[in-house]
Amino acid sequence: MDIKKREIAYDGFFKMYTLTVEQDGHTFTREQYDRGTAVAAMVFDTEKQEYVLTKQFRIGSESELVEIVAGMVDEGEEPETSIKREIEEEIGYEVDKLEFLHKFYSSPGGSTELVWLYFAEVSHQKADGGGNSSEHEQIEIMRYSPAELDALVTPDAKTIIAQQWVKFKNKA
Repeated sequence: MDIKKREIAYDGFFKMYTLTVEQDGHTFTREQYDRGTAVAAMVFDTEKQEYVLTKQFRIGSESELVEIVAGMVDEGEEPETSIKREIEEEIGYEVDKLEFLHKFYSSPGGSTELVWLYFAEVSHQKADGGGNSSEHEQIEIMRYSPAELDALVTPDAKTIIAQQWVKFKNKA
């Protein structure tokens, strides 16, 4: 498949492009949702021996979701810097140790979103968290024992991937 042309179809909070593509002598269009680069982390409080997740309303699901800490990489920012900022904004912790796990596309059939997934160890909550008020975030902090995390059922893909990593890590 060869991209011949890219046009902005929508330029709002997010961007949408119309791509003209050619494949096997056929030319057609596809829409592409430009979501940017995201970061996410499974956070473990080493003092309390519990996982720290978030609960917030999500536009995509039109519901509240329990999920790992996540956010977008700001322009000019490195993913590691972004996830440390998100952890502080959302749950109020400083990061003691950060381990990169994976990079993956959340929905590559139509979205550009690339997620950088981390495991973060924390021990000191220096602020209340709750999100960035200028971004209209209202985030509830959720705490789970290892057994409770294992039993948690969520429709959020990045959280499911992180849960599976924790299960694998704990079996090794």
